[in-house]
Amino acid sequence: MTLRLAEEQDKQLAQVAEHLGISKQQAVALAVERFLELEWQRTVIKSAMARVLERDKELLERLADA
Repeated sequence: MTLRLAEEQDKQLAQVAEHLGISKQQAVALAVERFLELEWQRTVIKSAMARVLERDKELLERLADA
């Protein structure tokens, strides 16, 4: 896969990779891994929240009216 970055992004990536003591390739792979984990967590949380809101809809409405 080819990754095209703006010059400033490439410069920042190089700095981060150097700071971490890894290659730019490894830094990108790590960033993608963390992004995917975060997005998966958000998906799970949204799904769980939707189930709770549906399950407890009446209770939440009564609490709002109290």
